[in-house]
Amino acid sequence: MSLNDIQLERYARQIVLNGVGVSGQEKLLASKVLVVGAGGLGCTVLSYLVASGIGTIGVIDYDKVELSNLHRQILHFTDDINKSKILSVKQKLNKINPDVEIKTYDYKLEKSNIEEIFSEYEIIVDGLDNFKDKFLVNDYSVLLNKKMVHAGVTGFEGQILTVIPQKSACLRCYFPEELPDNLKQNCKEIGVVGSTVGVIGSMQANEVIKLILGIGKPLTNRILKFNALESSFYEFKIQRKNNNCPICREITCNILQM
Repeated sequence: MSLNDIQLERYARQIVLNGVGVSGQEKLLASKVLVVGAGGLGCTVLSYLVASGIGTIGVIDYDKVELSNLHRQILHFTDDINKSKILSVKQKLNKINPDVEIKTYDYKLEKSNIEEIFSEYEIIVDGLDNFKDKFLVNDYSVLLNKKMVHAGVTGFEGQILTVIPQKSACLRCYFPEELPDNLKQNCKEIGVVGSTVGVIGSMQANEVIKLILGIGKPLTNRILKFNALESSFYEFKIQRKNNNCPICREITCNILQM
């Protein structure tokens, strides 16, 4: 894929960077990324991935825009209330960058459709707000050998983890068991600060770009935590133990049997 004059100007500030260049920008334009969720994290990730020139971006969500979304979901405007989130983000993203193909899925991600959807993409971005669905995305990303960038935000805190199947720890390596049903785990129940969501979503976009370009150090085998009140970052190291992780163990067993 050769860049035209308009693209050379649009992406000029990226192209001059060491590790990007024209060849790197061409990689971005040829890449395919799926963002699961068009909420707070998803809106931030989508904005930066589209602006950076990711060639094909899929986004899946089945919710409608609500007034309580607007303080953090930056692609949805007041006029979008009661509109499909998928339609809302597509309209904005097409205006940001016409180079990018936006593919939308206006339904819930489930076991019955996840393999078909994931098969088209190289990298999966977790923009969900509950652990049941996050585990589903994690498990199938690993089983289908798709790189994944997980994140979560509640209150004034956020976290992010990058998963490279067969090479690094997954979310199940950190949480090997299902979380209890009564655990409060989403922003509706706990609350969330919009700017904190923006910090973590921006970092997710950064991880995606690094993975595509093969530059820098991805957030693998460590969960990076951010505390907005303290303006501090800290890490939890994850020891990958296939014997304890139900997903990585299954992958290892399949490889050994081949």
